[in-house]
Amino acid sequence: MKQMGYLMVDHRASPGLPEDIARQAGYDPTLCREGKMYEADTMTCSHCKCSVVKNPFRTRDRHYCQKCSGHYICDPCAFRATLPDYVHAPFVQVIEQAKTHPQQGSPLKLLTA
Repeated sequence: MKQMGYLMVDHRASPGLPEDIARQAGYDPTLCREGKMYEADTMTCSHCKCSVVKNPFRTRDRHYCQKCSGHYICDPCAFRATLPDYVHAPFVQVIEQAKTHPQQGSPLKLLTA
């Protein structure tokens, strides 16, 4: 399963983002001005499928799940994995379980009732 991705925010044909908005979104304001383009690598968490923009200045190790054949997991999922009541369930397993064991009161039933 591919865990690497790519993000491109193109401001070459737009007025760009104001500096305060760029900072709130976590962007370097110099890369979000009019005529600029922001590019970054991303990683996808094996447990929650959240895409994370890689911080090139990160010094601490990234988390990997040994139960998922060493795939990357995000910081929040790594924290949850340390809790005593944690049950390991990668996203693919959660989806398969939902397909094979549908719960009563599904949203489709609620919408058509």
